Amino acid sequence: MREVISTKNAPQAIGPYSQALRANGFIFVSGQIPVDPATQQLVEGDVAIQTERVLRNIEGVLQAAGSSLAKVVRSGVFLKSMNDFAAMNAVYARYFPNSAPARSTVEVSRLPKDCLVEIDVIAVE
Repeated sequence: MREVISTKNAPQAIGPYSQALRANGFIFVSGQIPVDPATQQLVEGDVAIQTERVLRNIEGVLQAAGSSLAKVVRSGVFLKSMNDFAAMNAVYARYFPNSAPARSTVEVSRLPKDCLVEIDVIAVE
C-alpha cells in the first residue's frame, strides 16, 4: 500500500510527481529545490542559503507525513558544483547533528530552475 503525502509547507510539485509517498513504513521524499512554498519562487543566494531552504522544505514534507529529519535514513544531494560541497555540508550538518543518514553527493550539469542544490531523502515513519 502507498499513500501520497502533500503539504503547503513545501513547494508544490512542478511536474507529474508527488512531494512524497508513504510505503511499507518509509517516507520517500522527492527531490526538493530551494523554492519558497509561500511564493513558489526560487530563493536567490549562495548554496548555503539555498541548502537551508531545501532542508526546511524537506522538514515540512516529513512533518506532514508524521516523520522528521531525525528519522531520515538516506539522502541524496545533487550539487551544481562540487566546489560548493563545504558550504552545503556546513548547513546540512546543522540539520543532522546526531546519527546523520547515509548519503551520496554528486555534481550534476544542471538542476531545475538552475538552482545550486537539490536533496531527496528516505525516512522511516
